[in-house]
Amino acid sequence: MVLEPSRIKILLVEDTAVMRKIEKKTLTALGFESICEAVDGKEAVKMLQADPAVDLVISDWNMPEMDGYELLCWIRSSAAHADLPFLMATGQGDKAQEKKAVDAGVNAFVAKPFNEEELKQKIEEAMGWIEAATGQSDKVVGPRETVNGRVKLKVAHIQITDHIILGVLKHLIAKGELQPQHFELETVCMPGWNPVQNALEKGEVDGAFVLAPIAMDLYSFGTPIKLVLLAHKNGSICVRGSREGFEEPYADFFRGKSFYLPHKMSVHHMLAHLFFSTIGLNPGMVGEGQSDVNFEIVAPIKMQEFLQNNANSSGFLVAEPLGTKAIASGAAQLQFLSSELWENHPCCVVTLRDDFIEPHTEAAYEFTEMLVQAGKFVAQKPEMAAEIGVRFLDPNKNLGLKVPVLKNVLTEEMGIKTADLYPDVADLKTMNDYMVKRMRIGAAVDMETFVDTRFADAAIDDRVASNRPSYLHIADQRAEELLLRGAGEALEDKSMLNLEGKYLTFELADLQFGIDILKIREIIGMQTIHAVPQAPAHIRGVINLRGKVIPVMDLRAKFGMGAMPASERNCIVVLESMANDTAVCMGIAVDSVSEVLTIKSADIEATPDFGTRIDTRHVLAMAKSGQSVKQLLDIDHVLQDDERLGPWTSVMPEADAA
Repeated sequence: MVLEPSRIKILLVEDTAVMRKIEKKTLTALGFESICEAVDGKEAVKMLQADPAVDLVISDWNMPEMDGYELLCWIRSSAAHADLPFLMATGQGDKAQEKKAVDAGVNAFVAKPFNEEELKQKIEEAMGWIEAATGQSDKVVGPRETVNGRVKLKVAHIQITDHIILGVLKHLIAKGELQPQHFELETVCMPGWNPVQNALEKGEVDGAFVLAPIAMDLYSFGTPIKLVLLAHKNGSICVRGSREGFEEPYADFFRGKSFYLPHKMSVHHMLAHLFFSTIGLNPGMVGEGQSDVNFEIVAPIKMQEFLQNNANSSGFLVAEPLGTKAIASGAAQLQFLSSELWENHPCCVVTLRDDFIEPHTEAAYEFTEMLVQAGKFVAQKPEMAAEIGVRFLDPNKNLGLKVPVLKNVLTEEMGIKTADLYPDVADLKTMNDYMVKRMRIGAAVDMETFVDTRFADAAIDDRVASNRPSYLHIADQRAEELLLRGAGEALEDKSMLNLEGKYLTFELADLQFGIDILKIREIIGMQTIHAVPQAPAHIRGVINLRGKVIPVMDLRAKFGMGAMPASERNCIVVLESMANDTAVCMGIAVDSVSEVLTIKSADIEATPDFGTRIDTRHVLAMAKSGQSVKQLLDIDHVLQDDERLGPWTSVMPEADAA
């Protein structure tokens, strides 16, 4: 029987406070109201003994005192709780750990990072409301759909720069510059690695761009796939928090703190392990033994937020451009680029299922060849590739990805490389050996059978010219050099990138301002503004904009600049801002609108402590334009600065006009 979420009592067991808070928020969003919390298995046992009326346990694996696996074993051996549904929600994302949990009696298993929909599905599996998803698909793959005689090729990916060649290929096909004769490309953007892994494993897609260690893990557990090409080389970055305290001994900045990774089965995990081990620390997944650095698995787009909001966090290692974005926003400082520790290393790979390759070998050859051409396009035309990449990777603008940031990533001398995508067996074996033998994760893979090089052999005829040899700095002092070096020069290059773009410029009194054009919904002429009793002094009132009530702020009053003189150039700029993760509308009254300017990072400077009559907390930076200087406003901060404004930005835009 399926129960309403509000009637289910959940025991959430998670030792990391910030992760526990996020998971509780997700559960609340799913309608669960009765949630009790424990910091480890030992506390969870006490709570179950005191209050047996728990309907579901959701537990992390790695925790001090008693871990999630030990808690699971205790529950299954307890007469009073033997049948209690148990969901393991953990950073232990490899197939061996999942099998261990299943053998111990877990009802459902989900690897971090996971999203709301994944958690919902796994809760339903654990409660027995839906049938648990099996690893391998038992369906018989019949004739695939064809389009004009071409087989449909369905390829999964996520929203990271590592997968840009897929977006470029899709663009080149749409423009007719590449014309496949044997396949019709369908790309499927997924919210994280778990859905990509599951879709590839179950045969819901024909291929996927995926982390190499994930592909190896799937293959070692029987998923019928082949690695046919690299998606790129290099392309990741390690950043540390921009807090004070990075001083000798520098390794102590990381000691006893959390460090974030995108997935357990990733080159990021391998390189972080190598870096911290070399500088004299003992890294490990949070809750594992006596680790000096606690690795935690966090969704890449959440890493900056976690870094800023958790005082016990030290940094993260992730695919670009997320590290550069964090640096550009002032939230982080560069520690090293992944290629500085392992020159020209593999990361994400292109995989195809055997049941696609065998009947459609010509399509596999053609797909691989065109991806190689797309890789060369990225290398030769990085600015155009960045524009294509932003549209492909961030179509709904939920990442806030900008062309200048992505272009910087694509042109970084030691950054992501796409000109040579040949899947070198030796490099992949190095990765597999390090993770299996030194880190004790994953399983040894026969690379000669897993990597199918015939497609790359046919597609890449100039590898001698494009190949840059790989070199892993494992037996030298490179990690110590990367720890000790200054990062000032690199920071200067990236610090203003996030602000580059198009701005609507306008005037207040004798000052000129700019607002990111992406925040602007429309510009309307001045119209009747209806006053509202007890509104803040800088709220002029509300207007009726096509049936919606929109509050209007007087920026002059907000900034203490006197009353606005009446003029035919007066207007209202309608903005869309974010308040409590919700998009809301607000109008601002300005003297006049000037123009839309494209402002380059080279023309942007940090806001000085003097020289402006505006509270500098509201100003992102100063931009030079000809002989004038524009103050670039942090409009979200302006609109949300006054707590009395809360009801106006969240409630009023949703009300119907009178």
